This record gives sequence, C-alpha cells and structure tokens, in this order.
Amino acid sequence: MKDKRLEEIASGVCIEVDIGMEDAIYLVASPFFELLFWANLIRERFKGKMIDTCSIINAKSGRCPEDCKFCAQSAHYKTEIPQYPLIDREKVAESAHSAKFSGAKHFGIVTSGRGLGQNEIERVCEMIEAIKTDISPCASLGRLTENYASQLKSGGLVRYHHNLEAGETFFAQIVRSHTYKERIESIEIAKQAGLEVCSGGIFGVGESWQDRIELAFKLRELEVDSIPLNFLNPVPGTPLGERERLSPFEALRIVALFRFIHPKRDIKIGGGREVTLRDLQGWMYYAGANSVMIGNYLTTLGRPKEEDMRLIEDFGLYV
Repeated sequence: MKDKRLEEIASGVCIEVDIGMEDAIYLVASPFFELLFWANLIRERFKGKMIDTCSIINAKSGRCPEDCKFCAQSAHYKTEIPQYPLIDREKVAESAHSAKFSGAKHFGIVTSGRGLGQNEIERVCEMIEAIKTDISPCASLGRLTENYASQLKSGGLVRYHHNLEAGETFFAQIVRSHTYKERIESIEIAKQAGLEVCSGGIFGVGESWQDRIELAFKLRELEVDSIPLNFLNPVPGTPLGERERLSPFEALRIVALFRFIHPKRDIKIGGGREVTLRDLQGWMYYAGANSVMIGNYLTTLGRPKEEDMRLIEDFGLYV
C-alpha cells in the first residue's frame, strides 16, 4: 500500500510548500523506495534532468591548526597526507583547464588552515583571474573577513564554499577549535559580498538523525545556493579513523531528506560517495541529487571522471 502521508508531504513540496520538523522526522522512518521515488520526482520538478558538476584542487595542504576530528589535514593528528604551502597560479590554471575538459562546470580552489593572510588572498585572486574565463571559479579558504570577501568578489570569484559540517547541537563534538557562530559569520559575509554560497556537511561522524535534520533546516534558513553532502571516509590517524562507514541505504535516505527540505537548491554529492554508496552510486540521482563533484578530493582519490560522466548519461541525465 502507498504511504499516504509521504505522498501528501511530497505533493506539498512539489507545489512549493516548505516541510516542517514533524514532516522531516516522518521522512526518516518512511518506506525507503517510496521516499526515493518522491525525491526523484521533486528533483525533476525543480531541477529537470541537468546535473551540475564541479571539481577542486587542494591548493594548500596540511598543517591546519584546527582540530576537526574527521579531517586528515589537521596538525593535531598524524596522517600520511602531503603537506605543502600555497601552490603556483600556473598549476591551478592547468588543473582548471583539465577539469573543464573533463566536464566540470565549477572549479574550486581549496586551502587548509583557519584562513589566509593578505598576501595569500592576493595570490588566490591571481589564480581566479587566470581561470575565470575558462571555468566558473569557486574557493574554500577558511574564515572570511569583509575585506577579503570584497577582494575575492572583485577578482572574479563566483562562489564561496564554507561547510557548516553538522547541526549546531552536534558541532562541538567534532570541532573544538572554533565556534558554530564563526562558521555562520563567514557564510553571511560571503553573501553580503554578493558571492554565491556552497555549504553543507559531513555524515557518518556520529551524528543522529535529529542532528542531520537540524543542519538541513539551518542551511534552509541561511538560503545557501548549493549543498554538498559528504560521507566520512575514515582516515587512519584521525579520531574517527576506525569509525564504521554508513550503509548505502542510510546515505541515500540522507540525500532524499535534503532534497525534500531543499527542493530548489543544488544537492551535491561529494567526498566519500565511492566508499559509502559503492555499487549504488547511481542511486544518488534517484534519491534527489542534481550535482556531483568529479575527480579527486582533498586527500583521497575519486573515480575516473569518464566513469562519472558515463553514469550521468546512463541515467538519462546530462551535464
């Protein structure tokens, strides 16, 4: 039998009625395959069959003073990742061109650390200048100031990436070196500067369904443009290095939940999808995703870009 309440919730979303907390809680225990059916319908209703793609470069790696428990780049933990300062503009431009050739629409310059200094911001602006005619430039540079945001916007940056990572209630259990308020401040500064904002979270780090719902609603309140969903790929040496990965079905239910709460936003699947979804990666689109990160991640490898592009085509979708 059809789940009538689920159908009512989904039908409301399709006519642009925002769901509330009780509805979101209901989705967590609703029939799995029906949930995905409606999530896919909502995706097609608001996003059609087009898939947004992005790629990133790790432009400054390791030695980060923050202590995010899931991150291999933290100086607090002993991991086997490469460590290097801000790379040259030419290397960024070469990587951006390769990303565009492989099918990426956005290209993110990502740096480790709490934030960049003035000299580094100027160098990033030079990188943006070098790639902005080739591909839509994004950046993830840590904490923002109004001055830095203004410089980046003037330099041609289109989108700023700054994950909340988790709901406020759970946040302090995985990040101790800065506050949730600081994360929100950077998002608000980026928006005030006229930048698009990409902000999401990481799942499988010990959070509850209530924590996931709290994050989803906070992102809706902040009206971010793109919402990346990452799944923990445990890295030895970090406090979460031995944590068991989420099951594919649980990860897909998270994707569907976020599609219901954010029917008009880009729901992007990022790090950890290969090891979490495994043979069910294509189902992320059926669960409501309309955006995907292609290529490698910050400290772990992704799939060959050609395989991701073929998967999109196999589902009758296009970039």
